Amino acid sequence: MSERTAKYNSEEIAGIRRSCAAAASILQELVAYAKPGVNPLQIDEIARARIRDAGVEPAFLGYEHFPAVLCTSVNNIVVHGVPNEHPFRDGDLLGLDFGVVLDGWYSDVAVTIPIGRVGTETQRLLDVTREALDFGIAQAKPGNRVGDISAAIQRHVEAASFQVIRELVGHGVGRQLHEPPQIPNFGKPGTGPELTEGMVIAIEPITSLSSPHVRLAADGFSYETTDGSLAAHFEHTIVITSRGSQILTAVDT
Repeated sequence: MSERTAKYNSEEIAGIRRSCAAAASILQELVAYAKPGVNPLQIDEIARARIRDAGVEPAFLGYEHFPAVLCTSVNNIVVHGVPNEHPFRDGDLLGLDFGVVLDGWYSDVAVTIPIGRVGTETQRLLDVTREALDFGIAQAKPGNRVGDISAAIQRHVEAASFQVIRELVGHGVGRQLHEPPQIPNFGKPGTGPELTEGMVIAIEPITSLSSPHVRLAADGFSYETTDGSLAAHFEHTIVITSRGSQILTAVDT
């Protein structure tokens, strides 16, 4: 990752916007296929087909040797889940993390969805994490700092008695999948790099029911909660504008 935080001009942002729109559209379709009895590998195969249809390239395939175009993180798998043949069961949580490359511009977007019916506390984890993303985005405006985003996310999650994952962060997006600055999901207001017009960043609250820490799973790619508790992950790529920010990867779930 380069040390310099990029500031993109309107033409460059238009390119990132097109990449983000493609990623969000494909992710929207993938969500509809995720049902009990379907397995993650089937979702990845659909994603590969939609990537071909859209004329874009996968952002994740081969990145640090990752073997799929899509991260499918089930239950206590926090991020970077590798698609496999284990069918989804009623009550599972599924995190879908996805990105594409279009004309050299990267995008990154994630949602966590319930498979079938989930318990009240599990649904609350999803709702709180999604809300935390909104609170973080609300702080993404010129003159604020990364710590304002981080603190807003942490405050909302911990007020609900859940945990933010400490080892995983948001990041800049543009000519690379991961660019500066890093955007933790915990921190103090008024600290960290200043946000300025033209920055493109991925804000991604990553939470769990009870553990703030993760460990690398046996597959060498996935990260799992240290106590086996359920996890949730939502992510948008946004651009800092003169008036605030704009979501580039809007997707309905």
